[in-house]
Amino acid sequence: MQWIIFMLLLFISSMEMLTQNRWKKQVSSGLLENCTGCVLCSEDNGCITCHHRLFLLIWRDGIRQFGMCVHTCPPGYFGVRGLEVNRCTKCRSPSCESCFSRDFCMKCKDKFYLHKGQCLRQCPPSTTVQPGTRECQETCEPGPWSEWSPCTHESRTCGCKWGVETRVREVSGAAREEGATCPALQETRKCRMRKHCPGGEHRIAG
Repeated sequence: MQWIIFMLLLFISSMEMLTQNRWKKQVSSGLLENCTGCVLCSEDNGCITCHHRLFLLIWRDGIRQFGMCVHTCPPGYFGVRGLEVNRCTKCRSPSCESCFSRDFCMKCKDKFYLHKGQCLRQCPPSTTVQPGTRECQETCEPGPWSEWSPCTHESRTCGCKWGVETRVREVSGAAREEGATCPALQETRKCRMRKHCPGGEHRIAG
C-alpha cells in the first residue's frame, strides 16, 4: 500500500515539474522575441535596460507601456546618451520628422516647412522656400544704391581718356548671418576722364 502511495506521489510530482518546465519555456521564448538587446527585460513591458550602444525606445499602446532596444531612434525621436541608459526622446512637435533636441527640429514632415528649428505650414515673410529641402531661407533685400564714385584710372581722376566708377548698396546684418543669396551689391561702369590734369596730376588717396 505504501509502495502504491509512493508511486502516486512520484507521478504527481513529475507532472508538476513537466508543467512548470513547459510554462518556463513558453515565457522564455516570448521574452526572447521582445527582449532583443535587453540587459533587463519585463514579460509585460519589454526592455527596461539596454546594452551600452543601444537606445531604449518606449511607447504606449493604450494604457500599456512597452520598451525596445534599438540601434537608431525612429522618425519623430532623437537619441540622448546617459550614464545609465541611452533613451529615444520624442520630438515635441508632431510635424517634426527628426530633431536635434526636443524643441529644435532638423527635418519636417510633408506639407511643413523648416524655419529656425520649427515646422511651419508656410514660410514667414522675408523668406523663401529652398528647392528640394523644404527649408525657409531669408531673402536678401539690399538697400538703395549709393552715388557713383569719382571716375578713376589707377587711382587717378585725370590724365587718362577712360576710367571706371563704382556704386554699392548694403544689406541687413540678418541676411548676411542667414547666408541668404543676394543680388549684386556692387556695380562698376566705364566713364570718360579728363585727359589733361589742370595744375598737375591728381591722385585719390588710397
